Amino acid sequence: MREAINHGAISFFLGKPWTSEDLDQMEKNAGASATRRNSKRRGSVAGGRIPEIIGDSAPIRELVALIGNVADTESTVLVTGETGTGKELVGRAIHQLSRRRERVLCAVNSAAFPETLLESELFGHRKGAFTGAAANTKGLFEQADRGTVFLDEVAEMPLPMQAKLLRFLQTGEVRPVGGDSTHEVDVRLVAATNKDLEAEVAAGRFREDLYYRLAVIPLRVPPLRERADDIPVLAEHFLGRMCLKSGRNLRGIDPEARRLLISYAWPGNVRELENAIERGVALARTPYLQVDDLPRRLRAPDSKRDVPDAIQSLPGLERQHILRTLDRVGWNRKRAAELLQISTTTLWRRLKEFGVDAPHSAASHDESILRG
Repeated sequence: MREAINHGAISFFLGKPWTSEDLDQMEKNAGASATRRNSKRRGSVAGGRIPEIIGDSAPIRELVALIGNVADTESTVLVTGETGTGKELVGRAIHQLSRRRERVLCAVNSAAFPETLLESELFGHRKGAFTGAAANTKGLFEQADRGTVFLDEVAEMPLPMQAKLLRFLQTGEVRPVGGDSTHEVDVRLVAATNKDLEAEVAAGRFREDLYYRLAVIPLRVPPLRERADDIPVLAEHFLGRMCLKSGRNLRGIDPEARRLLISYAWPGNVRELENAIERGVALARTPYLQVDDLPRRLRAPDSKRDVPDAIQSLPGLERQHILRTLDRVGWNRKRAAELLQISTTTLWRRLKEFGVDAPHSAASHDESILRG
C-alpha cells in the first residue's frame, strides 16, 4: 500500500484538501457568517467558482455549476474527459462540496494494478490469502467508509474485476480476498475515464450494466481547446506558481508568447500547458516569458487550434476583443482604452474581472496614469 502511494497509484485526502484560506474565501464570497466551529457544514460553490478549477469560460462555468448541483447528492458520478483535463480535480471538488467532506477521499488508478492486486487494494484481504499477505488488511472501500472513493481510469479495469465492482455498487458490501463473509460500507464512488465507455461497451470491453451504474450522473470536463478564453488566466496562474516554487521572479508573459499559447491546440490539455510554463520559467533569461522559452512544438505549423465558426457569448467576445487590442498596442492601456472608447478605469476593472495581469512595465505605466 505504501509503495503504491509513493508511485502515485493511490492518493489519500483527509478532511479538507483545499487550504483554510480557500475555504474562508468561499464562505466570505457566499456571504456566510459561519466560523470554524461550524465548518462541518456542506460546502458551497461561492460566486460560481471553485478554488482549484481555474477559468471563467462558458464551458467551465457550466461545469462548476453542475459540480455544485451534484455534490450534495449521494449518486455515483462518472467524470469523462481527455487526458490532462483535470478529472481528479473535479472528483476532489465533488467530495469537498458534499456532506462527506470531513471524511476520507481515497483516489486510486485502476490501470496501476494487475487484476489480483486491484481487488486486494479495493476490497482488502485476509492473512494468508496469497503470498505476502502477512496480516488482515482493509481495502480502500472500507478505509473510505462514510467518505468518497475516486476511481480513475475505470475503463482499464479487467472484465472479472468489473463484475466485482458492479456487485459492490448493487449491494454496498465488500468481501476481502480470502474472506468468507461480507460487510457493508457507506462509500460514494466517483469514477473517471478518458475513453468513450459507450464505445467500450459496444466493443465488449466494458460491461453495459456497470456503465449504467457508473453513469448515474455524467460530467464531461472540456478539453483546453474548447475553453481557449481560459488559457491566459491558466498561464498566469502557472507562471506565479512556478516562480514561487523555483524562486524566480518573472514579471509576466510577453504578448507574442501569450498569442502563441492561445493559438496552440494543446492536445495534452491543462497538464501540457502547466509543463510548458514550468519549462519556460526554468529557461527564461528576461523578466518576461518569451516565445523562445516555450517548447518548439508550440510553433509547429500543424499545431494551431482549429477555431470553429460558433456563436460566442457577449462576455467572451468582449474579453477576446479587449485582449487582442491590448496585444496590438503592446499593452499600453491608455492607448487601448482610447481605441476601445472606454476609460482606463473601466479597462482596468475589465481586466480584473477576466483575471488577467498586464506585463509589469505596462501596469506601472497605467498606474501612474490613474494616479495622475
